[in-house]
Order: sequence, then structure tokens, then C-alpha cells
Amino acid sequence: MAKTGHIFLFSCWLALQSATALALEKPAGHPIVTISGLISEKNSGANAAFDSAMLDKLPQVKMTVATPWYKEAQTFEGPLFRDVLKATGSKGSKLYVVALNDYAAEIPLADLEKYDVILARKINGKTLTVRDKGPLFIMYPFDKKPELRNKETYSRCVWQVNRIRVE
Repeated sequence: MAKTGHIFLFSCWLALQSATALALEKPAGHPIVTISGLISEKNSGANAAFDSAMLDKLPQVKMTVATPWYKEAQTFEGPLFRDVLKATGSKGSKLYVVALNDYAAEIPLADLEKYDVILARKINGKTLTVRDKGPLFIMYPFDKKPELRNKETYSRCVWQVNRIRVE
């Protein structure tokens, strides 16, 4: 009986440790993107805020793609968009993404499950700045998935992303 009680307590302690480890840390630096809406992990009031270091801790993906915005193919790098949302415990079906200049686009969450869409932080190895479409630029794998080369998908490639709402 005592052994069973210890196992139960240890299991409870382990579950608590796991839950704590999954909690979204607070940004140490200036947040560059804030995610709101249908999320369970929050670190800034009702929102989840990410600074550069937090995004850099996520697995990074590189893709070289031709886009309508550049004369030649560019190499973009950043975390998968779905990984960022996973860190927030998002539960919606669509995203409402807003740029610094208030340009906004709606993105079905299904896009992020079907395609390796990234929140690009770098272009050709250099960190994106506001001047060159940063700090975040949504990039689809256009070269691997030609069906994405259309006006609708291009409109979802928001640059200067600073707010995302999960609906």
C-alpha cells in the first residue's frame, strides 16, 4: 500500500514537472510578435509574446524559393509556423495575421498542417530588418509545391508580421 502511494505521488510530481517544462517562457528581449485568441499557453497577459531568442530556440528550416517580390530566388530561414503556434497551444481553424503597417491576411490553419510554411527571420543568412520585410516574413514552399503559386497564397505571405490572432 505504501509503495502504491509513493508511485502515485511520484507520478503526480512528474506530471507537474512536465507541465511546468511546457510552459511558455517570458520573453527576455523586446517581443517581435504577439499571438492572441484561441491559445492556452500565455506569457504576456492574455497573449503569447515571442522575442528573437525564443523564435531562434525552435528548430530552424531553410528554403530557397522564387517569389514575386525578388528578381532571383532567395533563401529564407526561420521556424515552421506550426511550431510557433504549437508552443502557444493554439486550437483554432484560421489565423488573422497583421503587419506593422496594418496589412492583414487570413490564413487557414490547414495550410500550416499541409505545407512547411515558415516564419522567416533571415534572408540569405542575414536577419530580416523592417527595411527588408522583417522582422518576420511568412514564406510558403513555392518551389516544392507549384500549386501554391497563385494570387491567394501570395497574399498570405505577410511581411513585417507583428501580430497573429488564432480564431
